[in-house]
Amino acid sequence: MSLLIVLAALGFLMLVAYRGHSVILFAPVAAMGAVLLTDPSLVAPMFTGLFMDKMVGFLKLYFPVFVLGAVFGKLIEVSGFSRAIVAATIRVVGAQRAILSIVVVCALLTYGGVSLFVVVFAVYPFAAELFRQGNIPKRLIPGTIALGAFTFTMDALPGTPQIQNIIPTAFFGTDTWAAPILGTLGGIFILAVGMSWLEWRRRKALHAGEGYGDPATLANEPAAFTGDTLAHPLIALLPLVMVGVSNLLLTQWIPGWYGASHSFVPAVVGDPAPVVQEVARISAIWAVMGALLIGILTVLAFAWRTVAARFAEGSKAAVGGALLASMNTASEYGFGAVIAALPGFLLVANALSAIPDPLVNEAVTVTALAGITGSASGGLSIALAAMAESFIANAQAAGIPMEVLHRVASMASGGMDTLPHNGAVITLLAVTGLTHRQAYGDIFAITIIKTLAVFVVITLFYVAGIV
Repeated sequence: MSLLIVLAALGFLMLVAYRGHSVILFAPVAAMGAVLLTDPSLVAPMFTGLFMDKMVGFLKLYFPVFVLGAVFGKLIEVSGFSRAIVAATIRVVGAQRAILSIVVVCALLTYGGVSLFVVVFAVYPFAAELFRQGNIPKRLIPGTIALGAFTFTMDALPGTPQIQNIIPTAFFGTDTWAAPILGTLGGIFILAVGMSWLEWRRRKALHAGEGYGDPATLANEPAAFTGDTLAHPLIALLPLVMVGVSNLLLTQWIPGWYGASHSFVPAVVGDPAPVVQEVARISAIWAVMGALLIGILTVLAFAWRTVAARFAEGSKAAVGGALLASMNTASEYGFGAVIAALPGFLLVANALSAIPDPLVNEAVTVTALAGITGSASGGLSIALAAMAESFIANAQAAGIPMEVLHRVASMASGGMDTLPHNGAVITLLAVTGLTHRQAYGDIFAITIIKTLAVFVVITLFYVAGIV
């Protein structure tokens, strides 16, 4: 019965998300409904002590990143930099390669360490412009951004600084470059098959006479550029480059500036307790925030006259979008925490542990828990915290290197996590102004391709012994 309760809560949330209802409203409804059916006395304690605690904890860490990312994306839009980049891209690769262009830009940003949420805000303005000029349906933009930002550069390519590639290092004693050949081959598979899917969808729409759509009837369309002349493409690209480079440098410098932890005593009346920050846990967030501020200042420095007249209006719209996106994702985070605390979730984890093959066991367990919680990092953390010792023991008995365990776990976390209730998916659709009905089909296709890639990597290891 407890298993059915967990599955019913998950199915309910996926359904309401797909039908366009607010996840902010229905994530707590689904979570507390599951708690009510499990143990009615825990509804209030679970809501305030777990759901709200996790939701607010997520906002505490990431809300500034959402706001700065949204403002940065809006400034890229109103400054005309997005149009300048698009015009240069069309000249170089042609409008027919718009999908590949966006995938490459997203991949470069995420592999450079930029958060995938920030990539969504930053890339959407010129993705919309590029697709409009290429007369490619807008509904393909979410799938395109998902392929570039949510897949091979998130957890497959060796060395990627995304959190999904960092979490396994603490459990397996590996580093982010674990299993470089397997990871690279898996990344190539995802890119090749994903691009084939999206190009097939583009050609199908072209043959059907479907274009971008009427901008007057589409939601969240980027504002038209009102300046006199477009910036040089290299100037337009500079803010994006500054974000990536600054993020990389600040990630390295911040721990050196502050050490493992930093504390200060507030200058208030009385004897206040010191405020302590664990720098190791927060430095990545500080680095992203600093990088986005540098990117914003770069746009303002080169396009102040163009931006000044529309800054107040644009920043209000950006903050409003950031509020919605962050609250959607935070509600999902709270839902995942509650579901993971229920007995039914433990039954799922125990049932998955019965799969005999060590790598298949790990892959299925991680991707299933990521799907249930709606979070790649959440599902990965839960799976490894509960079962890493078992994974390691089984792998050692079978002669499987820890590097392979790392890569399989990392890639599996980014498989079925992007179900309809996933926070990143909801953020992506909110930013692009599209619904699940309009655009989720292509995101789900990318999800299937990404999940399949994990088993391709496992097969390559068993057949060829590649690491």
